[in-house]
Amino acid sequence: MIDVYAYATPNSIKVPITLEELGLDYTVHAVNVKQGEQKQEAFLTLNPNAKVPVLVHADAATGERLVLSESAAILVYLAERQGRLLPAAGNERARVFEQLFFHASAVSPNFGNAGFFTKLASEAQPLAQQRFSGESERLTALLDGVLAGCRFVAGDNYSIADIAHFGWFWRRAFAGIELDAYPNLSRWYASIEQRPAVQRAITRVNALVASA
Repeated sequence: MIDVYAYATPNSIKVPITLEELGLDYTVHAVNVKQGEQKQEAFLTLNPNAKVPVLVHADAATGERLVLSESAAILVYLAERQGRLLPAAGNERARVFEQLFFHASAVSPNFGNAGFFTKLASEAQPLAQQRFSGESERLTALLDGVLAGCRFVAGDNYSIADIAHFGWFWRRAFAGIELDAYPNLSRWYASIEQRPAVQRAITRVNALVASA
């Protein structure tokens, strides 16, 4: 049994997309971060860091129960368990991890800070706005350059690295990013957005907001 605790956020969407791509059954539970539900005691028992998503996997075969946070770690766990979306070894595997770490260390925090200081603290921190918005554009341009030479971000094969990046580009408006000036990234985004598994995941995650 797989349970996912999530909301319609850039990091949350990655987990349902991966589960849909892998053809795994799961139940998704809404954690309304806008109302602070991620800070309630019931959720903190799952993730003391008060962040979504969280995956809970109860393995009927072994009786083991895994509670896992951090979207990149969840994606690696699922991909390795199923033997898909992550090369088993070699340079191709290294490229996927390179993009996962690039996303976690650069894209995700900069996009998040750009949105925060532009949308939520716009009057207080003009220097922070300039810093994080400029860095978000720079990182977007870097990815556009990567995609000029390959179909997906880690090479010719779709992987969890693409799913990780897709999450924040799905919510790119929060960071003030537009894709018009980035033809390679636009092509990549459109190709992923059209995948049936991605569309199913987006529908399920958007339903969390509608039911809140």
